[in-house]
Amino acid sequence: MCLLLGAAGVGKTLLVKRLQNLCSRDGKGGLGEPPPTRPTVGTDLTDIMAPGNITIRELGGCMGPIWSSYYGNCHSLLFMVDASNPAQLSASCVQLLGVLSAEQLAEASVLILFNKIDLPCYMTLEEVKSLIRLSDIITCAKQNISTAEISARTGTGLGTVLHWLQDQHRTGS
Repeated sequence: MCLLLGAAGVGKTLLVKRLQNLCSRDGKGGLGEPPPTRPTVGTDLTDIMAPGNITIRELGGCMGPIWSSYYGNCHSLLFMVDASNPAQLSASCVQLLGVLSAEQLAEASVLILFNKIDLPCYMTLEEVKSLIRLSDIITCAKQNISTAEISARTGTGLGTVLHWLQDQHRTGS
């Protein structure tokens, strides 16, 4: 199982809907207009039908205090950050550090997604890496950590996310 975590409003639900659309079995695979979303209250399980079945458990951002209750079956983790919201960046960094320090997630592979790169006010990956000292976080973490810049709204970078998920599913990690 893959957990999808991040603060409220970072685009987790839209990401899942877009990945589902990208892998739809009808052969179209196009994204079209962004579907409407509502904040996730609680948890949502979604199956992504990429070669094989990948289950993503999205946990609402407001559930941060109890995220650890869901770490048990997690083999991979998507952690989403809003790259257009500098005010939220420090809180997201604190959440990320808490997640990475969880013993139950020591063996999980992690993909940190910097979302909303389509907005004019987004911070570049280099700016975000510098602000949260991402290189230090990666060095100290037990997990294998990757990063990607995406726009769940426009679809930029979703292929990278899907390939990462498929690789994790294939290796069983």
